[in-house]
Amino acid sequence: MDSILQRAGELKQALSDYVLDAEGDLATALEAFSAEQMKRSKQQDMHQRSLVIDRFIAEGYAGDKTPIDLFIQDEAELSEDDRQLVQHWRRGFVGVFAIQHVHDDGFLLMNWLTAKVYRVYFTPIDHPAKMQRLKEGEIILTQIAPVTREGWMFFSPPVQMGKLGKPKLAVAIGNFKDNYKNHLYSDAPDLLAEAWKSVEKYHQEFTDFFGAAEITMPGYQLNKKLAEFQEVITQRRLADAGIDDSKSLEELTAEAGVTQEEIAEAATSMGADAKEVAQFFDGKGKAKMVTPKVDLPDRLKKAEQVTVLTHPRWGQVFLPTYHQFCSLLEAEDWTAIPNGQDLVNRYLRDPEVPAFVWYHLAQLYPKQLEIVLRSALDRPQFNLETDLVNLLQEFDKSIETELPEIASVPIHLHNLFQEAIQELSKEKGKEKPKGKRKIGAGF
Repeated sequence: MDSILQRAGELKQALSDYVLDAEGDLATALEAFSAEQMKRSKQQDMHQRSLVIDRFIAEGYAGDKTPIDLFIQDEAELSEDDRQLVQHWRRGFVGVFAIQHVHDDGFLLMNWLTAKVYRVYFTPIDHPAKMQRLKEGEIILTQIAPVTREGWMFFSPPVQMGKLGKPKLAVAIGNFKDNYKNHLYSDAPDLLAEAWKSVEKYHQEFTDFFGAAEITMPGYQLNKKLAEFQEVITQRRLADAGIDDSKSLEELTAEAGVTQEEIAEAATSMGADAKEVAQFFDGKGKAKMVTPKVDLPDRLKKAEQVTVLTHPRWGQVFLPTYHQFCSLLEAEDWTAIPNGQDLVNRYLRDPEVPAFVWYHLAQLYPKQLEIVLRSALDRPQFNLETDLVNLLQEFDKSIETELPEIASVPIHLHNLFQEAIQELSKEKGKEKPKGKRKIGAGF
């Protein structure tokens, strides 16, 4: 194993040097990839820049070839074993890892996104003495890649995040989701497939309940209807799990001849809240199953009207000004609409208006939308059919579907988020004002 790790370190260093010293298409591709990733990330330190370069090595493209393809193609002296080892690095991925155990030659890491465990070894380029300063229980952000069937190596220097409580860990995972969308479940394709299926299922259930994939109603009313919808979904999940919500869990366990733990596991596996399921076993057999309340943000609750658009791949979006935009497109002279130009600019720049909203509008109002965009952008030659995608990219809108917020998450993540919220609520409950507070002082 030592000789393999020694060679892996040498090859990783050679590959990194090859990419950083490159000219032409590869250099241009690295620059474009780095600019795009750094633009998305809130962190701009050297650790982040190093991770971006290592990500480009594993997942970037120069034309139709990857950096790994080009390296193997240009380095004729590589042995067959070298080539196979480097090829395996395509399976590398980024994750938020917990250090479960510190070994003399590496770590046992758990990927918090998928709960999968990896034995990761040091290579000579990792500075093992420095790495061993990391302790069990600490959280790190890093990229790992395989060296053998069971063994992995660090493909990028770990970013130390320290020992995080559940609220901060939940925030770290949320940030990871925002910055590394294509790495969410990259080591668990089964979880990724289930997550995408859940988006399709949610879309179908939404349209079944509301009668359409597009609905509009006052914010306060929408909030109530969404709570009803959530209740229906929860009851359906429990029914799918074979759980009768008209009976207490004590009665259910007695009838089924199973343990309370088995009933709870069945409920949570179908999407019920693990913490609330546990509360139903109150020892008296009287508690009933309940559904967590679904709330819109206050600004949407108070909106005169909110339009919801759902899609089996893009997910769901809430727009309080959607009908204003449609009215603008339906007007004979859109420039006569008060604040019309501002509304168009907002829809182009607002990250909460995803590309699929524009695709939807283009289907409904193709001619009018083209006229408005030509005028608003002062681009008389703008062609909706051929130029819309480029326009959306120009305004930093992703034209590829990314796993939306409504997708299901693994139970261990769901429980983490719930526990984080509970901890924060307890902390707020413990905070007591010291004496009288002046208006506007503190929080």
